[in-house]
Amino acid sequence: MNPSLWRFTKGDGDGFFGLFIDNLLQLLLILTLCPLVCGIPVEVVTTRLLPGAAFSILLGNGYYAWQAWRLAKATGRDDVTALPYGINTVSLVAYVFFIMGPVYRQTQDATLAWQAGLFGCFLSGVMETVGAFLGPALRRHAPRAALLSSLAGIAITFIAMGFVFQVFASPSLGLLPLLLILVFYAGKVRLPMGLPGGLVAVIIGTGLAWILRSWGLDPAQNAAGPVPFSWGWHLPHWAGGDLWHFLATGQGWKYFTVIFPMGLFNVIGSLQCLESAAAAGDEYETRPSLLANGVGTLLAAVFGSPFPTTLYIGHPGWKDMGARWGYSTLNGLVITVLVLCGGVGAVLQVVPLEVTLGILLWIGLVITAQAFQASPREEALAVAVGLVPALASWALYLIETTLRVAGTSLEAQISHFGSQLYIQGVISLHQGFLLTSILYAAVVSFVIRRAYRTAAVWMLACACFSAVGLIHAYTLTQNGVENRFGWWEAPEFALPYLAAAAVLWGLSLLGNASVGAGKV
Repeated sequence: MNPSLWRFTKGDGDGFFGLFIDNLLQLLLILTLCPLVCGIPVEVVTTRLLPGAAFSILLGNGYYAWQAWRLAKATGRDDVTALPYGINTVSLVAYVFFIMGPVYRQTQDATLAWQAGLFGCFLSGVMETVGAFLGPALRRHAPRAALLSSLAGIAITFIAMGFVFQVFASPSLGLLPLLLILVFYAGKVRLPMGLPGGLVAVIIGTGLAWILRSWGLDPAQNAAGPVPFSWGWHLPHWAGGDLWHFLATGQGWKYFTVIFPMGLFNVIGSLQCLESAAAAGDEYETRPSLLANGVGTLLAAVFGSPFPTTLYIGHPGWKDMGARWGYSTLNGLVITVLVLCGGVGAVLQVVPLEVTLGILLWIGLVITAQAFQASPREEALAVAVGLVPALASWALYLIETTLRVAGTSLEAQISHFGSQLYIQGVISLHQGFLLTSILYAAVVSFVIRRAYRTAAVWMLACACFSAVGLIHAYTLTQNGVENRFGWWEAPEFALPYLAAAAVLWGLSLLGNASVGAGKV
């Protein structure tokens, strides 16, 4: 056997630091956002949520490392790179703000919010598992512009803008690392000794923070104070009972408009990762790769983590570093040890969260740029249209947050908006915005191709989803905006969509559609 198959290389070291920082950042976000937005105590996050996440990360990284090793052994190559794997940033943010956060605001029950997240994660895992068999067909029928624009909408708002505000609130701490990350990553700067740019930026920012502390300044200490932590040994706990309890309530299905698009994103994104790896020279089998992805998410849910795991886009970047499969194995082991011993909170005592947020801004910008770059050039308009519903959702989030801080609610103040801000329109566009984004972008994409018949089918889907309340329908309560499902819940939207579908169908009958374009 080739002895190089067992050797840990310098490239594996470089790849490990990059993947480790990425995974660690997701864990830090969970530790920060879950108590703040969902009311889940830090102790519960440390002892229940994070161990479940680490368990799925360990198994997933182990599988993809073994998969790469097996491919290297079968082909006689020693330059095979394992698929990068971890918690999906976009799903993490979506689940916190659109599933767990609303449940907590409506019920003030942190346990119920956590259980809602488990339900969403489990259902996403089911979709990812089924996607191993149906994913290629889904991808053929949904335009790339539709899938990527809805993803970009979350990226530019809840990821990029949400955290860039935090950086500019503490510029002495977070601005320099953010600028360095933009320079290193955008310029593809090769640093001495092959050091990862993100790691260097975080180290410099951390050093700056400690210098400021030594001068009696403490920019890392915000109103919430430091995140408490305690060293210990926190093994994953079975959470199937909690998952079943929430499933039995039947409440989880009202968040299907968030869960379904995010599950679809994970399936399509994983397929794109496999294509990207194949283009870089590493051809992995589709079905086992996607099955491992789905199983990892299912295991995360039943062991307490409400956040799906997925393949990461960026395999060629790790390959350029010279990483093989050792980086994946080491990442899984180090993340797991850090979590199980309770050390994630300790990291925040040393490395302020603001120092790492530049990486999140970069991720948000890259996802947004990719939506335009990876879609056909003539479909840029479809991508732009798909961003609009996410912008409405972001606006509603800012409005509700402002009113909540002021000690009031949207229900109490909605009559005061008048024509200064058509708040009812903001809410309607927010409801089911991920689905709306996909639908709108798909319609425009097919119209641009003159595939009017297919565009009519997607427009008919808009009408059907409006009729049953999956999009646009809502009820305003003292706890905020709530979904309203049933038959004929939003006829004021369903009827215009039906009319538009009829017009598009008529255009197809007039012979204006491209021959063979956009078949369903």
